[in-house]
Order: sequence, then structure tokens, then C-alpha cells
Amino acid sequence: MNKGNPIAELTKQFALRIIKMNNYLKEEKKEYVLSKQLLRSGTSIGANVRESIYAQSRADFISKMSIALKESSETEYWIELLHESGLIDDRTFDSIFDDNSKISATLINIIKKTKESEK
Repeated sequence: MNKGNPIAELTKQFALRIIKMNNYLKEEKKEYVLSKQLLRSGTSIGANVRESIYAQSRADFISKMSIALKESSETEYWIELLHESGLIDDRTFDSIFDDNSKISATLINIIKKTKESEK
């Protein structure tokens, strides 16, 4: 389903990383609150991107991608909290933060280009 759709594949792979991080945080760090928030927002990015594939209109597509962007912003917040509280190390933070930043930048680009093509 995601083949030929780079943002769908990127967000799915990111969601899988988030699931693994959630499992690590629960099992190794005994952290259940922040990890659940991270799991919810981090997997929601790809779910909204996937929904956008079957958008009913250009406006619906932009809306779904914008929701995905908001979820990416929320995910960034949880990642920062996990890092600043010492629950994830610098290396893990840098890696997952960079991946999320790449997703946000891609979503911004897609939204911008879609809006420009309407004019």
C-alpha cells in the first residue's frame, strides 16, 4: 500500500520505531504515562497520512495532512520531555527527533505545494 508513497512509508516506519520505544520505556524504565502519549501521537501521524490517500477532496487531503503535522508537533514535545527528564539518552533523542523533524518538514512541503496548486 505504501510503495510509491514516500511519506506514507516514512510515517509507518516511524510509527514502528515509536512502538518499540514505547515497549522499551514500559519494560526497562517502568514509564507508562509519557510513553502512552508518545505512542498515541507518534502512531497517529501515519494514520492520518494513510487516511489522506483516500481524501474526498483537496481540502480534505490538506486537512488530513495538517492533522498529521499537528500530531508530529505533539510527538516532538513528548520526545523532548522524555529526553529532558533523562528517560532517553542523547543518541536516542537525536535519532528519533531527527526522524520526526524530517516528517514535519515533508508534511509542510506537501501541504504548501497542495495549497499552491489550487491557485
